[in-house]
Amino acid sequence: MIVAAVLSLAASPVLAQATTSQMEGMKLSNDEPIQIESDQLEIKEQEKTAYFTGNVKVVQGTTTMRAGKMTVLYTGEGSSMTSGNADIDKIYLDDKVLLTSGTQQATAQKGEFDMASQTFILTGEQVVLSEGTNVFKGCKLTVYMNTGEARLDACGGRVEILLDPKSRQQQ
Repeated sequence: MIVAAVLSLAASPVLAQATTSQMEGMKLSNDEPIQIESDQLEIKEQEKTAYFTGNVKVVQGTTTMRAGKMTVLYTGEGSSMTSGNADIDKIYLDDKVLLTSGTQQATAQKGEFDMASQTFILTGEQVVLSEGTNVFKGCKLTVYMNTGEARLDACGGRVEILLDPKSRQQQ
């Protein structure tokens, strides 16, 4: 779990610009349906782009993503977003991004999901990752969805971590 990985890193004096850990709940789930809600949807089939605006909410399994705007780029000859046969290439999120999965939560100003690399990147002046009472702060959170591994980069300074010793699991 993310806390165990970070606890082992916290003992090291090399905890400066970046932290790497596991986000098991944020692995990609290809076999579960995706539900998307928004105030408005505009599809431009010629551009192979769908624009979701206003209170965007995406749910797949135990993972929920919220944002003010979401742009979906898709590929495939003859593909169509409305017929459900579009292959999603990239997803861009703007305007207060919130990603939750189980006890883990991440917030940022922007997000980008690249299907080819199975990478989800959250960026902003302050990206906050929390699990229970443990809080991690930086400017860029990269999650490798196929493995659940995550990396938090600092804002030119240092990554900030607040660990609650009470959150450690009893052994």
